[in-house]
Amino acid sequence: MKYRFLGSSGLLVSRISLGTMTFGTDNWGCDTEVSHRIMDRFIDAGGNFVDCADVYAGGRSEEIIGSYLDRAHRDDLVIASKCYFPMGTKPNQFGGSRKHVLASCEASLRRMKTDYIDVYYIHGPDPVTPLEETLRAYDDLVRHGKVRYLACSNLFGWQMAKAAGISAKLGLEPLIAGQYIYGLIHRELEREIIPAAVDHGIGLTAYSPLGGGLLTGKYKGMVEPKEGTRHSFRTQVDGPRFWNRDGFQTAEILEKVSQQAGIPMAKLAIAWPLGRKFVSSVIIGARTVEQVQANLQVGDWEIPQDVWNELEERTRPKEEYMSWFGKANYARTFAAAEFHDKSAELP
Repeated sequence: MKYRFLGSSGLLVSRISLGTMTFGTDNWGCDTEVSHRIMDRFIDAGGNFVDCADVYAGGRSEEIIGSYLDRAHRDDLVIASKCYFPMGTKPNQFGGSRKHVLASCEASLRRMKTDYIDVYYIHGPDPVTPLEETLRAYDDLVRHGKVRYLACSNLFGWQMAKAAGISAKLGLEPLIAGQYIYGLIHRELEREIIPAAVDHGIGLTAYSPLGGGLLTGKYKGMVEPKEGTRHSFRTQVDGPRFWNRDGFQTAEILEKVSQQAGIPMAKLAIAWPLGRKFVSSVIIGARTVEQVQANLQVGDWEIPQDVWNELEERTRPKEEYMSWFGKANYARTFAAAEFHDKSAELP
């Protein structure tokens, strides 16, 4: 397993992280025993970055992690969780208010039976709560030793930049990671979210690289998953994100490149985001030990550059005016000097 620094921090995380949304989830997930075996295999392979959220399986995913930590070396692991989505039907059981953030963190700590969370994400933008209130609450959690690093998920680029400005102005802990859907099917982040993240030293943790299973090749020819299957239950959650025209076209492109290169589709799909240096880690989910075993192959494997280039070119999003203008303007400026900082380029 290879490791990368998480954003501009000094925290090293495995470039493959274990997503735990399947842990304890009915219909398409796995039970406690299988979840523990998956964690065993992940850690044995050198993985140290475990991703969760309070809302996963209504808190059950965190509980399964907590029941595992008794047999693990806690300080060797980087455990992430999130706060924002509803954890009940009563007022103040959702959002980014100070009350909800502090209560959610305490509840996550109890469920996971740990004294601290390594990376704590703001799981989404709150349209009502001032961002200053949310960030101060998160900062307090760091000051109190209950959280080590702060991060965000699903914020727009302008919100990420605003958060960075607020933290700098008020002397609060900065965001060092952003978790987003990013892969061959979804590359719209490259327009504004990724440039904002790179500019502020925020490392990307990319989820759903396999496109809900569409990029594994095993659903070829299917318009939608067979009713009643585990996958059909899962696609009720995120199916529309992938099972659409763009998703099908991307799967066809990947299949052709896979056949030409002699490399499995799933391996290419997971490895492709890691070709971007702003990606700190790619999150894989699994409901069986065999699945996690297969996907961990990318942990220390490099995708051939020519294959990466072909996938990048053939899945590149349509360039609209602002993207075109930015790239043209940047190229003109960079050309004036002998060399420049590559990180300043647009993706």
